[in-house]
Amino acid sequence: MTPDDQLARQPPFQLPLVTQTNAQQENAPMVAPEVIMKGTLLGWIFTLGLLCSAVAAAEPCHSGLPVGQRPGPYSFLVATGPQRGQQTCYICEQHDENKPGVIVFARSLNSTLGKLLSQLESALQPHKNSGCKVWMTLLTDKADLDALAKWAQQQGLKACPVGVFEDADGPPSYKLNKEADVTVIFFTQQKVVANFAFRPGELDATAIETVMKSVPRLFDKK
Repeated sequence: MTPDDQLARQPPFQLPLVTQTNAQQENAPMVAPEVIMKGTLLGWIFTLGLLCSAVAAAEPCHSGLPVGQRPGPYSFLVATGPQRGQQTCYICEQHDENKPGVIVFARSLNSTLGKLLSQLESALQPHKNSGCKVWMTLLTDKADLDALAKWAQQQGLKACPVGVFEDADGPPSYKLNKEADVTVIFFTQQKVVANFAFRPGELDATAIETVMKSVPRLFDKK
């Protein structure tokens, strides 16, 4: 018999079949039904939380006084301009002669906020005879006027004073949403005519363009 014939007669090679014995099966850890149910429930709660967050993010942010309401007086510590270092109530000054104005409340400083203020400043310049004014109030627990003034200078702001309200919640009567990073309130004749609010990251070029469309409402004679 040749070597080839011997190989042909050998049975084909097979991997050994590994099985669990009854003892091994009995000793295998069992997952309790309540553990499975708990894991499933936690999974559903996590998914529901993600869905709720997505829906909340998709909805517009609402903050501050609604249209038609009268902006109340409040004072804040001014960091730039002639009133630097003084507690000033610009809203009081505007109401004295029914002058229009724009209040910007912010909880953080960035270049996009600077662009918004710069564009508002430029848009109101042709109407300076109306006494219209725009200012920004930073909401924070501790004032740093030097840092704020430096930021305003970097943004190229000239006619728009900026200052600090030393309470992160803002003036109580304005009912500012804690989720809002920026709130913009247009008013004339002592009444709000437009209101915009943005969560962190929502203020962009498109949002600024939307805000700027409300400038003519300040000078509407109706």
